[in-house]
Amino acid sequence: MNYMRTAILLAGMTALFMGVGFMIGGQGGMVIALIVAAGMNVFSYWNSDRMVLSMYGARPVDRSSAPEFVGMIEDLARRADLPMPRVYIMDNPQPNAFATGRNPRNAAVAATTGLLNSLSREEVAGVMAHELAHIKNHDTLTMTITATLAGAISMLANFGMFFGGNRDNNQPFGMIGTLLMMVLAPLAAMVVQMAVSRSREYEADKLGAEICGQPLWLASALARIANAAHQVPNMAAEHNPATAHMFIINPLSGERMDNLFSTHPATENRIAALRALAERGGAAGGWSDGSTAGDAPAGPWGGGGPQTRSGAWGRATAGRTAPRRGPWG
Repeated sequence: MNYMRTAILLAGMTALFMGVGFMIGGQGGMVIALIVAAGMNVFSYWNSDRMVLSMYGARPVDRSSAPEFVGMIEDLARRADLPMPRVYIMDNPQPNAFATGRNPRNAAVAATTGLLNSLSREEVAGVMAHELAHIKNHDTLTMTITATLAGAISMLANFGMFFGGNRDNNQPFGMIGTLLMMVLAPLAAMVVQMAVSRSREYEADKLGAEICGQPLWLASALARIANAAHQVPNMAAEHNPATAHMFIINPLSGERMDNLFSTHPATENRIAALRALAERGGAAGGWSDGSTAGDAPAGPWGGGGPQTRSGAWGRATAGRTAPRRGPWG
């Protein structure tokens, strides 16, 4: 089913790309767009994850540079029965995170320094469990390719302005067609992104809660991230809005409503679903140390619950010698 969804996505985005090419240069433009789209589909399959990570200046970390964070990912990946993903950190003050990669064996998770600095360890665990859920559900390929092609469609639509309305070219609809294309093509790409993203977020929330064993950790994290995301700008995301759907919370300013034009479900709805799951006793599971979701919210690291605030990792780092730049390297 995931492969079928990816195939349908690629076909739809390719058709949209061809449509923009036709609007710019008629049949010749459509043929050129088809060739370019085919090349981009192949390139995106193999390289889109590297492109997105580079776009956000994400740097890889390992056990030596970020022992606490990487150790957490290893534990969560074990619980999710997933291969260990590559781990990245983005130097960005906005708390947020995303996952990428064409399959679970070639996946990566990335978190911002804002996330690690402002959330408790339990909340960070909830967020990263959500991202691992995307990997387990094979959402990452679909989401990353969508971001790449949606960005290309927007760029092509803007590029068409230089050729629109010129009687000497093959543009079939003149200036009016060009203006419509500049508005409708990015909008159509955004609708595809929404179709991919919104339903998958609820599924990743549920599976993420099962992975970490505590739905309320993720619920608490979502509330904090949503509040900060609209106060702390993410300039890299503002410059690359086609990637917004990849993040756990929309990184762009002004996106609060759960309506047709939102790339994410309303945070309030997601939190309500997680609280309902916790009330039903769902997502209870044991950690490697034998603790369960029904235990005190200290979790496997021995720190305080989501309300704890003594540094990025709560009390988990008390008495330890932290690396010079903190546990994330």
